[in-house]
Formats: sequence, C-alpha cells, structure tokens
Amino acid sequence: MDKITIHQLEVHYHIGVSDEERSRPQRLLICLEMERDFSEAARTDNLDSTVDYYKVAQRLIRFGDGRSWKLIEKLAADIIDLMFTEFAIEAVDVEIRKMVIPEAGYVSFSTRRRRQ
Repeated sequence: MDKITIHQLEVHYHIGVSDEERSRPQRLLICLEMERDFSEAARTDNLDSTVDYYKVAQRLIRFGDGRSWKLIEKLAADIIDLMFTEFAIEAVDVEIRKMVIPEAGYVSFSTRRRRQ
C-alpha cells in the first residue's frame, strides 16, 4: 500500500476536559498518513487518481470550526470518520499532539484504522 503523509499540520481547535480549557482554541499538531494504491496516479500524473493533500489539509484546518471536544481520542476518531467519508483512502493513521503540560513538549494520541 502506498502512503501520503501530512506532518505536523497546525490547527486551532476548542479542546479540553474543562470548560475553561475549551473556552479558547488551542494549538494542535496533526500528523496524518493516508494509504491506498497510488500506482494509477504515478502512471498517469493525474490529480484525480490520487488524494489531494492540499484539500485534506484545508479541510482539517476548518474541521474545528464551531465544534469542541473534551478528549483528543474522540477528536482522532472524528478525523478518521471525516477521512473515510470525504476522501478515497483505504487506511489512515492519525497522531494528534497537544501542548498542554508546560514541563513536556507535547502529549499525543495516535491510532490507525482501515476502511471496513
């Protein structure tokens, strides 16, 4: 299976367990690996035969508009649902990095799902 990866896409979502934490958007970094057979795109050089990673990035940047989450685990599940609904991929890995603990670089959650 071939893979397209978006590394450390910066988004600002309302996320956190407490109401106070969710009151302002927080900076998150999303790493996304999308898998499928890209041999047709490689053969034809046709954008319609691949996943437009610019469109994916723009969709993720807007994904938090008007929404909030308590847990990064739920956010990751919602991103996976979005990816399978709107983009032709067979599998996706998502890592979400949250800079919430001052003494740590980040806290992250990662998961992988295949289309069923």
